Amino acid sequence: MGQMVDLNLSGIILPDIRGSPLATLPDLYEASVVELQAGLDAGQFTSVDLIKAYFARIDEVNLKGPQLSAVLEMNPSALAQAAELDKERKLTGKRSMLHGIPILLKDNIGTVASEGMNTTAGSFSLLGSVVPEDAGVVKNLRKAGAIILGKANLSEWAHFRGNIASGWSGRGGQCTNAYFPHADPCGSSSGSGVAASIGLVAVTLGSETDGSITCPSSNNNLVGIKPTVGLTSRAGVVPISDHQDTVGPIVRSVADAAAVLSVIAGKDPNDNFTLAQPSPVPDFTKALNPNALKGKRIGVPRKVFLNDSISGNDPFVNVAFEAALDTIRGLGATVVDPADLPSAEEIAVSNNETFVLDVDFKIQLNAYFAALLKNPSGVRTLAELIAFDNANPALEEPLQFQDQSQLIEAEATTGMNASYFQSLADDKDLGATRGIDAALKEFNLDALILPAPGLTTVPAAIAGYPIVTVPLGFYPENVTIALAGPQTVYPAPGVPFGLSFLGTAFSEFDLIGFAFAYEQKTQTRLARKAFLEAIPKTQLKDILASN
Repeated sequence: MGQMVDLNLSGIILPDIRGSPLATLPDLYEASVVELQAGLDAGQFTSVDLIKAYFARIDEVNLKGPQLSAVLEMNPSALAQAAELDKERKLTGKRSMLHGIPILLKDNIGTVASEGMNTTAGSFSLLGSVVPEDAGVVKNLRKAGAIILGKANLSEWAHFRGNIASGWSGRGGQCTNAYFPHADPCGSSSGSGVAASIGLVAVTLGSETDGSITCPSSNNNLVGIKPTVGLTSRAGVVPISDHQDTVGPIVRSVADAAAVLSVIAGKDPNDNFTLAQPSPVPDFTKALNPNALKGKRIGVPRKVFLNDSISGNDPFVNVAFEAALDTIRGLGATVVDPADLPSAEEIAVSNNETFVLDVDFKIQLNAYFAALLKNPSGVRTLAELIAFDNANPALEEPLQFQDQSQLIEAEATTGMNASYFQSLADDKDLGATRGIDAALKEFNLDALILPAPGLTTVPAAIAGYPIVTVPLGFYPENVTIALAGPQTVYPAPGVPFGLSFLGTAFSEFDLIGFAFAYEQKTQTRLARKAFLEAIPKTQLKDILASN
C-alpha cells in the first residue's frame, strides 16, 4: 500500500484507501467544521468513520487514563444516524455546514428518549425521565443534518445546587481539565469544554446563566459564544431562569462558533423570548473578517473588573490582558481606557441576581418536572428533589459534595412578588441601562473587552447580553497552585484563560468579527496542548485502516 509519510504536523498523511491520491486527513485534536466537511465531501472518510473515531477517543481518556469524566453518555443511535446522513450526502448533497458533523450536548439540553439518551442535568433524580420533545436547538441541529454524539457532564443543575465544586455531578462525578492534572474545568458546561479542548467531538453546546459558557471556554483554551437571551431557544433545556439562560457553542475556533450559532439561533414558538429577535438570523460566518477591528472603538471597563482584590484574579491575567490591548491597537482599533460602567461598584455588591434566579428556578424547575412524560424517580417538584438527594446520599451526597443550600434557598421563595419585580428591574438597570449600554453610549464604543475570569460575566448575565470569548493565555509554570474543590486545583501551570468581548443585545455579528480578528492575529489556542496523557491517540487513519 506504500509507505506512510508524515509531511504535515497539522494533519496526518496516508495513502487514501478510497483510491484518490495521497490526502491529508484532519487531525481530530484541532479539526475544524470546514476541514471535516471538506473531507466528507471529498469521500476521504464518512460520518460513520467520524463517529467511530470520536467514540474511540472518548473511550481513551474519559473513564480510563486521566479519567477526565467529560462525557456522561454516548448516543446509541449515532452510528445509524451517521449512515443515513452519509447516504443522503451521496444522493442529494449536504443540508448545511453541519451535515454529518458530530455534536456533544450539555446534559441539560433535552433529547427524545427514543434515541436512547437521558437528559438529567447530571442528577439521578432525572435518570430515565422522558421529555415531551427535543429541545429547540436540537431540532435546529437535526434539521441541519448534525448528529448528536452524546451528553456531556456538567456541574449538577448547571451549578445551581449549592456550594459544590465546578464540574461535579452525581451521575458524572468530577470532570477535570485536560491542561493540568485535576485542574478546574470551570462550569457549569464543564464536560462540553473539556471534550472540545482535546477533540473528543467536533462541536459542543453549553448553556449560560452567568458564566457557564464563558468560564469553561476560558479554562479550556476555547471559543465560546454566550448569545443574547432570546437569540437561541431554551425550550426543552432544564432551566434556571428564562431571564438569563441562553444556549451557545463551545468550540475550538471562532469560525466553528459562527457556523454553529447560525444554525441554532432563531425564533421558536416554544420560547417566547426568541420571538423578539431581529429577523432573519444572520449568517454569522459572514462576520469572519480579519480586519474587523480596523477603525473600531473598544472600551476597557477597568473599575471593579480589573481590580484583582475584587475579581479574585491572579495578577498574571492582567499582564496578558494588557498585551492583548496592544494587539487590538495594532489591528487598527482605538482602545478607550478606561471606559467604566457607571454601575460597576453596585454590581459587585448587589444580591438582586441571586434573588431573581432563586424565584425563577423554583417556578421553572417545577414546570419542567410537571411537563415530563415520565420520571422513574417520582420526583415532580423542587421540594421532592431536595428530599430525593437526602434519601440517596451515596448517589447525590457523597463526602465533600453534600451541599444543597442553593436548592433549599430557592425552595424557600414565595413566587413573583413585589421584591422580585423590583430586583428584576434593578438587574436590567445595573447590567444594561447604567451598565453595558451606558458605557457603550458615553464613550461611543463598538464593544467592551475584559479578561474572561473574575466578574466579567455578571453585567452581561443580568442584562441578558452577549459575550464572545477567545483564548488569551496560559498560567506560567511558577503560578501558585490553589485548591478549587475537594478534587480540583486552580490556577495551575499551563491552565488556559480567555479574553471576552461584550456588547449590547443582538450584537453577536460585530463581536464575532472582533474576536475573529484577534484570534487570527494571535493563534493563542495553538500555543499549547493538553498534558500528554489527556491527548487521545485515535485518528481517522486508525478507523480507515480497520474498516
